[in-house]
Amino acid sequence: MDQSQESSGDPPAVPGTARAAAPDDVGVGPHPRPWPDDARLDPALLAEGDRRNVVDRYRYWRVEAVVADLDARRHPFHVAIENWQHDLNIGAVVRNANAFLAAAVHIVGRRRWNRRGAMVTDRYQHVRYHATVDQLAAWAAAEGLPLLGVDNMAGAVAIDTAHLPRACVMLFGQEGPGLSDAARATVSQVLTIRQFGSTRSINAGVASGIAMHEWIRRHAR
Repeated sequence: MDQSQESSGDPPAVPGTARAAAPDDVGVGPHPRPWPDDARLDPALLAEGDRRNVVDRYRYWRVEAVVADLDARRHPFHVAIENWQHDLNIGAVVRNANAFLAAAVHIVGRRRWNRRGAMVTDRYQHVRYHATVDQLAAWAAAEGLPLLGVDNMAGAVAIDTAHLPRACVMLFGQEGPGLSDAARATVSQVLTIRQFGSTRSINAGVASGIAMHEWIRRHAR
């Protein structure tokens, strides 16, 4: 979902929001008194200002309130990424998943990853861990979700023409090798993003954003 919000059922931004005085500041300054009587709001943010990377409707909201509101309208697709070599793309995948309101991000392999690229969006995005591709596949099967690989390997189907289920898991490989052999053998289909230049591949962070937006283009209301 982009910065604009759906009009149906969305609560308005907090009234009386005070913009930050400095033009280069991010967010808003302290909220003018009297403060709104709203349990979703964080007194510390009201008093000190809200500089977080959130859309305006969530200004001054507690983290738990933001997550609860997102949970009420998350999309039914999941994204997963392999993490055998501390892939630096994972933060971007998490940030993209938050932007497009994915149900969850699944990290396969190592639990440690560089959170800097997520820009704190991991506070609002559900992140789950699986030690192996087989464990991810077992979870997806139990949930009735097809597991789709995204890679530019031979035989892959262009994602913009392929069948893309509304409820699914899209699995991305690592920078360089792409999907592991275990992942390629496990997924039900491999989708590719069509390229027209000289580079052999695009990184997983970029690929995840394109793939998620393709889902949004087809299925989001």
